[in-house]
Amino acid sequence: MKFISTKIPDVKIIEPQVFGDERGFFMETFRTSSFNEVCGEREFVQENHSKSAHGILRGLHYQTENTQGKLVRVVSGEVFDVAVDMRKDSPTFGQWVGVLLSAENKRQLWVPEGFAHGFYVTTEEAEFVYKCTDIYNPNAEVSVKWDDATIGIDWPLVNGASPKLSAKDEAGLSFEAAPKF
Repeated sequence: MKFISTKIPDVKIIEPQVFGDERGFFMETFRTSSFNEVCGEREFVQENHSKSAHGILRGLHYQTENTQGKLVRVVSGEVFDVAVDMRKDSPTFGQWVGVLLSAENKRQLWVPEGFAHGFYVTTEEAEFVYKCTDIYNPNAEVSVKWDDATIGIDWPLVNGASPKLSAKDEAGLSFEAAPKF
């Protein structure tokens, strides 16, 4: 696996080595020793799988308790995946990284604890799989507005159409009002 730095040093793109032929392909998607060497020691305790239709935006989410690091990848379709630094003392506080993840490019994104995370589906549908370093705690979940002007994420909205959001994300907090780490 190849670990690629982003403009936020703690957020990493992980590119697997893919072996393929006329029968299909094989790739290693995770190895604890390699991951821990580059990203720091972590234990993953939960894995999730979601399916979303074209134009759906999920996020920007994080938890103030049971803070989760997430290792994310797409197994069908494509998403624009975003991590926003919510750590007050970080030199990249308030900055974001966005990466296209797809079943085709097989890339993964490491989103450490202390970051808000979200994704926008750019294809007809997408299936999204992610490992978490802590359990889901709905009582500690925060949603930050996807279009907050302070953050200024450049979402690749298809035909400029507004994304489809959950009620929770419609009611998201501004970056300024959201709790920080």
